[in-house]
Amino acid sequence: MSDLFDNTDDGWSPLADRMRPSTVADVAGQKHLLGEGKPLARLLSGETLHSAIFWGPPGVGKTTLARMIAQSADAGFVGLSAVLAGVKDIRAVVEQASSGMRPKGGTVLFLDEVHRFNKSQQDAFLPWVEDGTLIFIGATTENPSFALNNALLSRAQTYVLKSLTTDDIVDVLKRALRDEEKGLGTQNIQATDEALERLALAADGDARRSLNLLELAADLAVAANHDAPELTERVLDEALTDTLRRFDRGGDAFYDQISALHKAVRGSDPDASLYWLARMIDGGCDPLYIARRIVRMASEDIGNADPRALQIALNAWESAHRLGQPEGELMLAQAVVFMACAAKSNAVYGAWNAALADAKRLGSLEVPMHIRNAPTQLMKDLGHGDGYRYAHDEADAFAAGENYFPDDMEPRQYYQPVDRGLEIQLGEKLRQLRKLNAEARSKMVRSAEKDAD
Repeated sequence: MSDLFDNTDDGWSPLADRMRPSTVADVAGQKHLLGEGKPLARLLSGETLHSAIFWGPPGVGKTTLARMIAQSADAGFVGLSAVLAGVKDIRAVVEQASSGMRPKGGTVLFLDEVHRFNKSQQDAFLPWVEDGTLIFIGATTENPSFALNNALLSRAQTYVLKSLTTDDIVDVLKRALRDEEKGLGTQNIQATDEALERLALAADGDARRSLNLLELAADLAVAANHDAPELTERVLDEALTDTLRRFDRGGDAFYDQISALHKAVRGSDPDASLYWLARMIDGGCDPLYIARRIVRMASEDIGNADPRALQIALNAWESAHRLGQPEGELMLAQAVVFMACAAKSNAVYGAWNAALADAKRLGSLEVPMHIRNAPTQLMKDLGHGDGYRYAHDEADAFAAGENYFPDDMEPRQYYQPVDRGLEIQLGEKLRQLRKLNAEARSKMVRSAEKDAD
């Protein structure tokens, strides 16, 4: 493999860069892609060469795998970041790849954070991917379905890389401590399994982050005791200040976690609900965003089974806004626990969706004359409000048999209360009213038929 644009020098490089795997055996995790006969394993072996998209969280090996693919194919490797690069840089790569100096195995263009390119920028290199001038490998932490255009997706195989497990990262750290050539092996740093697990947990699935933390902790250990450096609790406390868990605001991780919170509440699990709330707060999510979503849960999943849920959600939102963090977080927790424990009903949600669908499907049906507004004499003369039955003047304040739907629309029964919570009583009430309506309308039909005879 040759780097067409080689900007490296002989100076210092971080431990994470020095410990970058050079063989498949050294790659941490990703067994679902690197097992024998798997498509990515074949790509790394040089059996095939095709454009690819690597989708996964930070520090799981996307750049490393791209380099290894180029190496296995004896291809040139160009690494760019979409944060800094533009179409001009892509054209420069194409010019190099099309010249007489073109590497034997072709040119692999690796574009990190490819989702940062807009649609037109992504289109810019499609012709050269199409004709084989470039083997394109893009890396992204965002869902390719949304972040990349279809033309690019159709020309590249998408591989989903998973976050590394704690055991995966502990293995990476042990390898770095042993390696005397590229790692920290010459420093004889002592570390217990517990210390390495603590570093691995702080890295939150990110191998690069774990090695950066190890390098910092190693420097502190050497400074504390040059002759016998050890990753003590004190050293780790100093190295691991203010480490946050992974939380990609606006990305898939964000929406996956709010989805998990919503589904845990819907599933009546207060403990899991609290966990996902804690994950989002701990990751730096705006508490007021969560508050808005809790209000939505109150209507979508609880509704009239327990109307108190909506008021509690609104109170929690206001309280969190007034108190700020961290005090306001407790109000969100209180609301989430209540929502999870409350009786559930999506009857209003389903009824609303059905009514909205009818409104869109049936168009602008006229409001029946008898329930039109009649604020002026002209409107009264035109018949607005004629025949309207004022419900409060009827028995039990209910005008049995009255129709409030458009004349050209069959009456619907969108709202079907469930047999849970307050909706048990609402259901009984509606069944009674609907029975009275049916009897009254049946009587009206018989009367009309009799008059017709």
